[in-house]
Amino acid sequence: MSKKRVLTVDDEGHILELLKYNLESSGYEVIQAETGEEALDILDKEKIDLVLLDLMLPGIDGLEVLKRIRTNDAHRGIPIIMLTAKSEEIDTVLGLEMGADDYIAKPFGVHELSARIKAVFRRTEALSKNTSSTLPEEDILKLEDLTINRTTHEITVRGKNMELPLKEFELLYLLAKNRGRVFDREYLLEKIWGYDYYGETRTVDVHIRNLRVKIEVDDKNPQHIKTVRGVGYKYA
Repeated sequence: MSKKRVLTVDDEGHILELLKYNLESSGYEVIQAETGEEALDILDKEKIDLVLLDLMLPGIDGLEVLKRIRTNDAHRGIPIIMLTAKSEEIDTVLGLEMGADDYIAKPFGVHELSARIKAVFRRTEALSKNTSSTLPEEDILKLEDLTINRTTHEITVRGKNMELPLKEFELLYLLAKNRGRVFDREYLLEKIWGYDYYGETRTVDVHIRNLRVKIEVDDKNPQHIKTVRGVGYKYA
């Protein structure tokens, strides 16, 4: 089995070397980039399985790199974990809204980094297991104005097709599959992000807000994804 290839993007040499040492020790193949431009060039030329992307980069910053990856048909499905400083809270939220799969704050521990990478790979591989052109009925969920295809990772909203970032898709499917049931934030965080996720329940709120923008007629007055005050969320 070939090794997973991880692209590490950071302008600090010691961070790149630290990542390289620990990732290679864990069995990954590592490709390095010091700028956003270099990272985008590598993605055009190499097969990359995951990107570790620093937010603060010279030239094109991390958010712009993230945006370009998510709007490029050839690269949009690549998992991305952002590397952030604790002072970059607003940018972290923006990154999640733009489709980052996870984030890890500097300084980070080796075990935390490994756990987050493994969790992201588990989620992406679970979605890609079924590649059959004939889908079981349960892989296509049809509601009034929403259709969710678990295998192609696509949704149709009022006749318009769109793709969602991985965790937005999983979150929407869980809620829609269990319409009417209320899920608290802690359960959603555990179910979608995994037992070894180190983030906060605010992460759930960010993804819910982003989903509403995409599927609701009026995201300020949502009719599908409802907030149950003091508890969590449900698909009405």
